Amino acid sequence: MRILVVEDEEGLAGSLRRGLSADGHLVEVAHDGHRGLDLALAGGPYDVVLLDLMLPGLSGHEICTRMRAHGDTTPVLMLTARDGDDDEAEGLDAGADDYLTKPFSFVVLAARIRALARRAGAPDRTTLQAGDLLLDPQGRRCRRGAHDIELTARELGVLACLMEQPGRAVAKQDILDEVWDTPYGIDPNIVEVYVSSLRKKIDAPFGRRSIRTVHGTGYRMAPDGG
Repeated sequence: MRILVVEDEEGLAGSLRRGLSADGHLVEVAHDGHRGLDLALAGGPYDVVLLDLMLPGLSGHEICTRMRAHGDTTPVLMLTARDGDDDEAEGLDAGADDYLTKPFSFVVLAARIRALARRAGAPDRTTLQAGDLLLDPQGRRCRRGAHDIELTARELGVLACLMEQPGRAVAKQDILDEVWDTPYGIDPNIVEVYVSSLRKKIDAPFGRRSIRTVHGTGYRMAPDGG
């Protein structure tokens, strides 16, 4: 794969370049936000972008937001030393597909990268529908009526899990097992962050409530799309 690493800690950036290159990937590195954005938009195409949150010039959130505004759907894995739901939610709202807190294991990082690339390049579900909500996982497209909705790879996976079982309660752990490549040791409550992000995109702008909370279990998709 061709991977862009945007990381201002030169020691970490060098370690990532060496480790990913040893795995057979082609790696390019930027040490500040402006250079990272330039490469992301003009230096690609990339299979995955590793994006540090705190960068000189432009933050990781700003870079990701601008990538999505330019129609760039390259999977983004956000790297950060800050650990908190608000930070993760902000990254997801900016368009990131996954989030990894430093320090992290290179084995886990490599698995996350493979999972993002796999979901972006080879999804195997057919088109799903709930009322006027349409989801095409293979084409990475979501529509509510005549309106296109931009989803990250992980949001797409969570929504597909729910739309495959309309009207049925789906446990958080089941969603975690299906969508996350390495679900073990991850708090199932992380699913709440992605469901909240989905609601802001597929429901709130249209006055709908398609994703219902099933207390004590997880979530269910309204068969009529809310």
